[in-house]
Amino acid sequence: MAVYTEVSDDALRQFLADFAIGELVAFRGIAEGVENSNYSLRTTSGDFILTLYEKRVDPAELPWFLGLMEHLAKRGISCPLPVHGRDGAALRLLCGRHAAITTFLPGVWPRRVQQMHCGPLGTALAALHRAGADYAPVRLNALGPSGWAPLLARSLADAAAVDALQPGLAAELQSALDGILAAWPADLPRGHIHADLFPDNVFFLDGKLSGLIDFYFAATDLLAYDLAVCLNAWCFEPDLAFNVTKARALLRAYGATRPLTEAERAALPVLCQGAAIRFALTRLFDWINTPPGALVTRKDPLEYVRRLRFHLSAPDAHAYGL
Repeated sequence: MAVYTEVSDDALRQFLADFAIGELVAFRGIAEGVENSNYSLRTTSGDFILTLYEKRVDPAELPWFLGLMEHLAKRGISCPLPVHGRDGAALRLLCGRHAAITTFLPGVWPRRVQQMHCGPLGTALAALHRAGADYAPVRLNALGPSGWAPLLARSLADAAAVDALQPGLAAELQSALDGILAAWPADLPRGHIHADLFPDNVFFLDGKLSGLIDFYFAATDLLAYDLAVCLNAWCFEPDLAFNVTKARALLRAYGATRPLTEAERAALPVLCQGAAIRFALTRLFDWINTPPGALVTRKDPLEYVRRLRFHLSAPDAHAYGL
């Protein structure tokens, strides 16, 4: 989440007139994340999230995202529900951007991930994969393997800026990407994945997982790749040492609801490599290209380069506690 587009009080009140959610009480930008403009919205009817879609989100795909959230919510997944306007539409324009309002989920995300968070995460992720199985529309993953080489090439257009982060980084990323793409598995189970289930997209309340948010990277892709994203995001300590105990808790809880195939287990190291380089590359691009003055917290790409190095050294799934 972030704020790229400022919304005036007058524009917001005019926008809210199309919804039956009461009068405006409070409104503020949310600075976390890097993709869309997000605002916390309170009306006389309750709390909501207003999102203006920016950057990588294709407006033609927004009905897919909103439809997936509605589908998952109907099947028991705690996630934001799009709010439909008086005309029945959830998607409309605000300040020249496509925008939508979703319900607010209670809870807080874990600032310091503990082992106790990882089991519930694994259970929730497997439940999400099962719940999405009968959502018929398909969305290709624009930030999957086919998108990584073009993304790296765009950053390498300013190779000096890349190597300014760390000498030799450009060559290291190119070499790693070549190896990952050559080894990428093709025939693993597929379905709808969240693709961005970082700690700040998972809420806990009273010690229990209370909701999953931010589905705007969701896509149809390898289910085990979603698990690899979570291993990267949840199982490294602040010093970037890998915590195999957290990984084991995550994988066992996931497998209790959706057991991994032998092929998925064997592919886990390269899937984790792919997840690490995907986030290293998007963070690198944003680090170089975030516009001055944007209310957004840039994220260090080197954190994911160091994760990538761990996965490149992992001989097999035993490195992840399996």
